[in-house]
This record gives sequence, C-alpha cells and structure tokens, in this order.
Amino acid sequence: MLLHEILETNAKNYPSDVALVELNPEISEKKKTTWREYSLVEGNPTAPYRREITWSVFDEKANRVANMLIARGVKKGDKVGILLMNCLEWLPIYFGILKTGGIAVPLNFRYTAEEILYCIDLAQVNILMFGTEFIGRIETIADALDKRCVTYYVGDNTCPAFADNYFMQVSNYPSSKPFIPLTEDDDAAIYFSSGTTGFPKAILHAHRALIHAARVEQNHHGQTRDDVFLCIPPLYHTGAKMHWFGSLISASKAILLRGTTPETILSAISDEGCTIVWLLVPWAQDILEKLDYKSINLENYNVKQFRLMHIGAQPVPQSLIKHWQEYFPGQAYDTNYGLSESIGPGAVHLGVENIRKVGAIGLPGYGWQAKIVKDDGVTEVEKGEVGELALKGPGVMKCYYRNQKATDEVMRGEWLLTGDMAQQDDEGFYYLIDRKKDVIVCGGENLYPVEIENFLRKYPKIKDVAVIGLPDKRLGEIAAAIIEIYAEETCQKDEIEEYAKALPRYKRPREIIFAKVPRNATGKIEKPLLRKLYNADKIVDEQNRS
Repeated sequence: MLLHEILETNAKNYPSDVALVELNPEISEKKKTTWREYSLVEGNPTAPYRREITWSVFDEKANRVANMLIARGVKKGDKVGILLMNCLEWLPIYFGILKTGGIAVPLNFRYTAEEILYCIDLAQVNILMFGTEFIGRIETIADALDKRCVTYYVGDNTCPAFADNYFMQVSNYPSSKPFIPLTEDDDAAIYFSSGTTGFPKAILHAHRALIHAARVEQNHHGQTRDDVFLCIPPLYHTGAKMHWFGSLISASKAILLRGTTPETILSAISDEGCTIVWLLVPWAQDILEKLDYKSINLENYNVKQFRLMHIGAQPVPQSLIKHWQEYFPGQAYDTNYGLSESIGPGAVHLGVENIRKVGAIGLPGYGWQAKIVKDDGVTEVEKGEVGELALKGPGVMKCYYRNQKATDEVMRGEWLLTGDMAQQDDEGFYYLIDRKKDVIVCGGENLYPVEIENFLRKYPKIKDVAVIGLPDKRLGEIAAAIIEIYAEETCQKDEIEEYAKALPRYKRPREIIFAKVPRNATGKIEKPLLRKLYNADKIVDEQNRS
C-alpha cells in the first residue's frame, strides 16, 4: 500500500469527518481566506484564525494539485518543491505530488535565498510552490529560478509578477483521482539534512519508507479515530509529518498550530480536545517555567483528555520528564529517536510502557534493527561500550541524491551509520551519548558534551545549556558551557563552578559563558554556530594575550 492510498480510503470511509485544522493565533479574524472550508469563533476578536477541511475535501484538493501538475508536464520522477509555513495547503500539495509519481521536495522555511537556490539545483526541482513569507527571498533569485523551474505562489494577496497564481490555476482542474501506476520501490520524497557540516545533503526516500513511517507511528502510540494530534513542528521536517502519519493511518483529526508559546499550546490542547502532543525540549521547558512561576494556571485549561506527550529530535534531560510528570501525573510519555536518513522518528523509541527507563532513547522501533559498532562501521562493540549507532529497516534512505561519496560514507550494505555515539545497558536499552563529530578530545580524554549538559541542566537556575569544544594550546580542546539562565534568576560563574565540582575534574567545563542557547526549527542546538562564534572569540583573545 502507498501513503496516498490511505488518504483515499479515509476520504471514502469518513468523508465528512474533519481531517485537518489550521490554527494561527497571530492572524486576525478578519483576514481573508482562500478556501471555504473554515470556521471562525464569531464575536471574539482575540480568537485564533481557524480553518478546517474534511477527509473528502483533503483528497479532492490533492487530486486537483496532481491533475494540475500532470497537465503542466510533471511525470514520474520529476521533483516539486514545497516552501511553505505550516498551513492547511501544505499536506494536500504534498499528497498531490505523490499522486503524480513525482518526488516531493520540502524546503526548510529558514533557508536563505542562497540555500533555497542551492537545494533546488541539488534536487533538480522542476516546480516550486512557495508562500507569502518567502516572496522577498524568491524575488532575489527569480531570474536564476526562471532558468531552472516553474514557480507557483501559494498566497492570498497579489501574486508576484515572476510567479504563477497557484489558487487560480488549481481551481481549474478536476478533483478526480489520476491513475499513475506506482510501487513501494518508486522514489517519493527528498528531504534535506540539517546542514551542520556545510550546505545540506539531499536524502532520497522511496514510497516504502513513507508507509513504514506511518505503520511505525501507529504501532508505537496506538492512535484511534478518537485521538486528536497537535502538530507544532514544521512540516518540511520528517519528524512532524511522520508523527502525523499516525493520524492519517487511524483517520483521526490533527491540529496544525502556528505558534509555540505555552499559552498557545495549552489553549490548543484545551480548545481542540487534543489527546497527543509532540513537543521539542525548549517548548516543554517553557511550559514548565510558566507553571513553576505561576505565569499560567493549569486549572484554566482542559487537559483531562491529554493522554500522551512525546519528545524527539534531541537528547531529553531526565529531570525534565520527572518535572513534567509533577504537573501531568499518570500521563503517558515516550521519546523517539531517528534522523531524516531513517525517515524521521521511531527507529529507536522508549515505549510508553518503559517510563522507568527515562533517559534512554529506548529499544529498536517497529520493523527496525539497531546495533552499536566500532570505528570500522561493521564490528559490534561489547555491551556497555560506547560506539556508533547503526540502523537497518524499511525506512533507511535510498541514498544521498547525486552524492555517492557521502552515501558510501554512511551506508554499510543495508545498515545506516547514524553519526551518533551510543551505548547499550544490560536490558538492551540504548542511550545516546553524543554526536560523533561533537566529541571533545581534552588532553587525550574523550568528553561527551551531552553527558555534561545533562548534569548542568539539573542546576535549578539553568534553563538550557550547550557544551562545545574550544581550541586550547596545551590540551588541544577544552569544554566550554554556554548557559542560559531562567529569566527570573541571576547566576554567577562561581556558582556553576562550585556545582560542577561533583563532576570528575577532566569533565568540568573550563569556560562558562552566559548566553542564549540557539536551537533550530526542529529543536536541535546549533553547535556549529556556537563553535564558529566562540572559537573566533577565543582565537582573538589568545592573539591579544600573545
């Protein structure tokens, strides 16, 4: 079965049931809408902008997109880019592309114009769909794009002269299903790596990987038609979309929320009756901070139906989950490990039944195998030893598109080398130690920044922390801690230094920097940015001292 066939089944069996709701607290109630399938809370000028579509309308919209693309010449294997913020149009466009036999190419909404053009060239995009927020960036590269692909503007206001109007075009095409023969082995989507080692790599996945992601998510979290999933992270990333696939496979409603403040998240859970929420660490921390300092009161929200909170995309502090359970006792919790090369989350997961093992990333997920290997990428380490985590399963990428060298570096037959250092305990649970490239070698000793970060996060004044390696003439590298303090607190370096004395001497951070910890749209600490910033500062300091 293919992913878009599940959509068609839902449209047939539950045509009038709501499939997707878009909530945007930042848009005025008076803003124009392009689709008729929406509802607004009348008489309340502070109510969030809200639209919804049913399963039948969802499928009809996807069919119109597919028929428009086919008429424009899109055929099996052609690439169609999506550069949109989370909105009600996003998923019908994605599924419309899949129905043509084309390859969907979601683009990071934080990309600069230069990065957008680079990714379009790398993926050989034939058509680009872009939203209002990107007019300025697209305009600066419009001449270059004109030689490479056709652009469609997906927005309510005046269409730029350099693009075609998506809404005017798509409405002219039939809502009937196009019949394009496809198999699970056909190419389906290209996602981009985080770009932590330079410009991002293009990750090619087959339809087999997409449908496996849906089965994994539904198997892990047991979605039923009564569940309501709150989707906050960007849909261009595998994480958010693959978690939503659990709603697709169970024909249950999902809320696409634009906004990440504690108030907007809790209001969406309360007003929409959300039962499952996937959070990133910073969002969970922000909610806990507001609850701790009584800036918000949980009694003002209906959260009784809120049955599952799960986190992924980065290591999760054990203390955070214990703190979360103080406010949400008895609520199920799960953590999910994955990467875009393994079609997102679920390759390893804790499992709601294993809350006693919080701190571990868990066990191999549904249909997945995992092992920890030595530097040769093949030989397994002894249980308890640290090595590189490797994965095998139907969700492993086909390749880095047009980059055989990079593909060969991470593939060992059917096994994918993740670049993450991990170890396994006596019960078989996997623990993430750190990124292989982030290991700090200080005086010949390997320091794992995540281990130090987890320790420092337990200090009550610390909201977030990132540990990076800085160059040192004598030791090679030293550990530096960039520490973000809660807004209500004050803290001095000597406090942190005293607290860190509980660590072995070689693991203690040698430099402490109070600053905001930058994270990307998927919640990962932007360590390359920190290394670039503070390494440069340190080099200047050393030059001034010499």
